[in-house]
Amino acid sequence: MLTTPANVPDGKVAIDLLDAILPVQGPRGRPRFRPEIYQGDRAYGWEDNIRATRERGIRPLLARPMDDTHGSGLGKTRHFIETTLSWFNNHRRIRLCYERSDHSFLAFNQLAAILICHKKLVDLDSS
Repeated sequence: MLTTPANVPDGKVAIDLLDAILPVQGPRGRPRFRPEIYQGDRAYGWEDNIRATRERGIRPLLARPMDDTHGSGLGKTRHFIETTLSWFNNHRRIRLCYERSDHSFLAFNQLAAILICHKKLVDLDSS
């Protein structure tokens, strides 16, 4: 994970975050280090990000910043991302950042992720 100040554009650290993805073990074979597709809105669609994504063998689905059409065409899966972000915003310590160190802020984000996963698992277990 990477925490940056609020005045750093998301697209500037996007490739660093892509490179920081940990390997994911599938049902068999070697662990996967890279996703097949990299998806993002206009904040990530810089030419440098698109080029760097292709260099890593990943298909970029990044909306271009100058594209003035309504929506980025990512609506099929974007709903899940926006829903997850709203779950994180339900935790006040994350929505309004009171922390002075990035380690504390990251710890609260990880704690929120644990609580979200726990709630989802409890909901699955009860149904």
